[in-house]
Amino acid sequence: MSSKDSGFQLRTYIFLDQIQPQLAHFIAKDNRVYDPNEYDSAIVLELAPAMEIHKMIDLALKSTSVRLGSVVTERVYGMMQIQHPDQGEVRAAGASVLEQTGLDPLDRARIKIQTEMVIRGIEQDHAIYFNCTSYGNMVVADESVFILEIAPAAYLNIACNEALKAADVKLITIRPFGATGRLVLSGSESEIDSAVEAAMAVLNSLNKELDDAGR
Repeated sequence: MSSKDSGFQLRTYIFLDQIQPQLAHFIAKDNRVYDPNEYDSAIVLELAPAMEIHKMIDLALKSTSVRLGSVVTERVYGMMQIQHPDQGEVRAAGASVLEQTGLDPLDRARIKIQTEMVIRGIEQDHAIYFNCTSYGNMVVADESVFILEIAPAAYLNIACNEALKAADVKLITIRPFGATGRLVLSGSESEIDSAVEAAMAVLNSLNKELDDAGR
């Protein structure tokens, strides 16, 4: 969706109340900005035009005490993650950006599920494949694996975070940027089922908010 007055388009707007440890360390692993701490709060915001994200980062950092967690600029969209232990600081930073752009959180794009798949009792050869492409933990034979692909990709952050809250599972990989993002989790069958339920519930609730608002 876009703000007709300002010309901005909001693709993603996510509030994470507490970044779970595995996700926090995954972000930090290849980060080039300021690493989040476990259980920090965060906002992930993605908008167009892409390079305008730098003005919004500057505004958020100058108006609050948040730290910049990550930046991705693509041809159309720019994305930023800001975080702080104080949820109030994070919410204030997000509000300042929305006010500047004339956008509302409900201007965000609808989430489209591309792939939602569980492989149960994975074979060793298949597990090795995931481990060769993993930037996180390792899949072990006979575990179950959850694969989720969605667009916009950045919403994987909240799907992953809620799954990690709900279940004792391992984060294998997450790619929360680009046209389509991919998340892979592994664990016991029952824990993966709980993770799937939590991840899909939060994504569906975000879309329902748009339905209820007539967006």
